[in-house]
Amino acid sequence: MAEHRFDNGKSMRTPMARAKGLGASGGGTEHFWRQRVSAVANALLVLPVVIIVAMIAGRPQAEAVAIVSHPFAAILLALFVVSIAYHMRLGMQIIIEDYVHGKGAKVAALIANTFFAVLVGAASLFAILKIGFSPLF
Repeated sequence: MAEHRFDNGKSMRTPMARAKGLGASGGGTEHFWRQRVSAVANALLVLPVVIIVAMIAGRPQAEAVAIVSHPFAAILLALFVVSIAYHMRLGMQIIIEDYVHGKGAKVAALIANTFFAVLVGAASLFAILKIGFSPLF
């Protein structure tokens, strides 16, 4: 791997970057694979979730609660929520890193992104657990 050098012959990379052998961003490949793996998980989970939602549609509340509170349905819904929230966070992180240019604004947006994804995931999991463990709210 060729190193970029100033005219004075000094490397532009830090000693740590040279030792690790990482590029400018340091973790792009890992982030790329996390996005792809979570996308595959979403693709595998979307069909069962659509089936569960279709089974619930138009049913009385008691029947809908019985369907969602079934352990298999609840586990699939919970896995879907976690996977979607994680994938959403990863995707927004890339957008923020690419389009938010101020350092302070970028850090604030990345923190807000993480909190938002955790909030959405936690609220969704809470709803699934509440339905699963409550006979009828």
